[in-house]
Amino acid sequence: MFKRLFGGNEAAPVSRLAEVRNITIGRTVALDPLAWRRLGAETVFSLDRDVLDISAQGSIALDSGQFVHRFYTDDHLMMQAMSDDAEGRESYDFSLFMPWTSAYPPGEREKRMWRDRLSEPVFHGAAEELPDYPRYWFAESDARQPPVTLWEDVWDDRTATRPWSRIFQTCMLYARELEAGRELMLALEMQPEDANGKPGDVSHEIMIGIPLEMAEFRA
Repeated sequence: MFKRLFGGNEAAPVSRLAEVRNITIGRTVALDPLAWRRLGAETVFSLDRDVLDISAQGSIALDSGQFVHRFYTDDHLMMQAMSDDAEGRESYDFSLFMPWTSAYPPGEREKRMWRDRLSEPVFHGAAEELPDYPRYWFAESDARQPPVTLWEDVWDDRTATRPWSRIFQTCMLYARELEAGRELMLALEMQPEDANGKPGDVSHEIMIGIPLEMAEFRA
């Protein structure tokens, strides 16, 4: 009451989200287009701009004790970083992904078929108008390997007290070596939950990505 009467200033809301190399919700990220242009005609990845406006942020705590930090634009571009701490102070393994396909499986049969595809050592991408991608995770083995499962907390407000959504993901990462670098492909099944724990529809997603060096972006 006395602050309102005498013009005292209220403290600014405290952000609960990590800032990875100054990247968080509400910031912009400037990219060096050479990060993908150097790959030439071999790559499927393409981007028509060199600035990302970050409108959402995801966090994944891995069983290994590491953390995955994800930053999203309104049109679903995703920048990702790894760190050994929840705050993202020591970050590494940066990458940038663009959406390629998104589909809603009509039944359990289609879900099983998708998970079977994610278990194979090579993802055959002809149905999605993609080349074949060898498995990047578990690349040391040619045996079938169950995909990785994880939960991602997604925030759209830097000062929120709880995530806007949680997303259960069943996923596998692939990569193919090009003459001038590496191209990544992330294939996943996603099922979101809203803030009240209500599950949403399952979708099958493919994202095409490239690794990023620290000198290739700034915020």
